[in-house]
Amino acid sequence: MAKDGNCSLEFFPPKSSAGLDTLLCQTLPALAALNPEYCSVTYGAGGATRDTTVDTVTALLELGYDVAPHLSFGSDDHGVIEGLIRRYQDQGVSRLVALRGDLPPGVDSEQQLRHASELVSFIRQATGDHFDIAVAAYPEIHPEAPGYERDIHFLKEKLDAGANTAVTQYFYNVESYFYFVDRCMAAGITQSIHPGIMPISNFANLQRFSAACGAEIPRWITARMADFADDPQSAHAFGIEVVSQLCATLIDSGAPPIHFYTMNQAEPVCTIARQIGLMEGGSKHAGDSALHQSVA
Repeated sequence: MAKDGNCSLEFFPPKSSAGLDTLLCQTLPALAALNPEYCSVTYGAGGATRDTTVDTVTALLELGYDVAPHLSFGSDDHGVIEGLIRRYQDQGVSRLVALRGDLPPGVDSEQQLRHASELVSFIRQATGDHFDIAVAAYPEIHPEAPGYERDIHFLKEKLDAGANTAVTQYFYNVESYFYFVDRCMAAGITQSIHPGIMPISNFANLQRFSAACGAEIPRWITARMADFADDPQSAHAFGIEVVSQLCATLIDSGAPPIHFYTMNQAEPVCTIARQIGLMEGGSKHAGDSALHQSVA
């Protein structure tokens, strides 16, 4: 059994009742041995998944999980967001993930998005210290940021507004995370910056998503995946080993607990967790030699 606080897990709200049943009855039980500190639930652009997010949060609470709903202003007014915050507070939710978010498709692109720092301030004004608030951080810098130091300044604004911690966008260059943390400390940021980790499952989908969000996939990984174009089993094993070694390096270096972007899949996270010793059935760093063999 994993120790408390070993990691946290992120899920997206399923679109159907069947999808929710799969999450609750198959995915979550498979991940239970990780004993996550909390589970976060995403919130679609402009509140596009508001109802399904609330339903998923409620279901996880009923199962006894500590849940951190994602929240953003998007195109919603303050009244809608305050109502949602109050509902979560009444349900016993003690965590939130505050994001700038995106506007949903079809909404005027010139509409001004409100910064996550404004949302953090709004939550604090409405509920005081009730919520533990996490915000997003970008080791490889947000694609819309005007510069590296400016992006760190924006993160500090969110934390100074009352956020307790930050969770990063996923990355595969571990050096980018360590350098980013160093620069944040130099800027006066003292809150924990948790590494966000995305298992490599569907590489084509990962490439498309990464191009949109600004996360870099190292060229050597792309080249090696091309070698496995007709061998999905080897591609999957290689992806597991890459991410396992990344996680092992983070743990060995004393990084805060990892936040896994599960994409509602249990197997990749469980396999990685066993290889790095976060779950029974594996030993720490078991994947290192396999990775070195696959790259050779």
